[in-house]
Amino acid sequence: MYRDRLDAARRLAEALGHLKGVKPLVLAIPRGGVPMGRVIADALEGELDVVLVRKIGAPGNPEFAIGAVSEDGSVHLEEEARRCRQEWLAREIDRQRELIEDRRRRYTPVRSPIDPAGRVVVVVDDGSATGATMAAALATLRQRDPARLIAAIGVAPLDTLARFEALADEVVCPEAPDRFSAVGQFFADFGQVQDEEVVHLLGENAP
Repeated sequence: MYRDRLDAARRLAEALGHLKGVKPLVLAIPRGGVPMGRVIADALEGELDVVLVRKIGAPGNPEFAIGAVSEDGSVHLEEEARRCRQEWLAREIDRQRELIEDRRRRYTPVRSPIDPAGRVVVVVDDGSATGATMAAALATLRQRDPARLIAAIGVAPLDTLARFEALADEVVCPEAPDRFSAVGQFFADFGQVQDEEVVHLLGENAP
């Protein structure tokens, strides 16, 4: 459905065109959401930053999210997490918190995160299967009092989008296929985004 993440970002930017002029704060979920966030922020003449949340993958199937950890330390667990050994889950939560701290040090070493309070905030990711990561990001940001909170996703199943509608003021997703197994299946090119690219994109100044 998409050539690559930039193709998805251009379609999202077009759908979000009504935000041009309000200088939205575009918060991308690393790492895949950051190249998309750069395109969207530039198109809307907004600011780009990251919202740091880490997926908790299921034992033996790390791509399947059973929860997420946010930068503020909060933990959001899915029903499936109750079936996991609590000792394992506690260790995984601690590990993800450490990774979040490390990413913040690397991604924005010379400044603090941009405050979303009173801003129109667009949370961007390339896609979402279970919705755990995006839901955690939205729930965390809602507590920071944005003027408006928007979820922008390249692709997601309909039941996941319905979940976001309860957490965001607006949900934008150009592709919501009936059959969904993984985000990558909807991109001809879904190469991994490296940390170096994230740091570079966050360092660029919007036009």
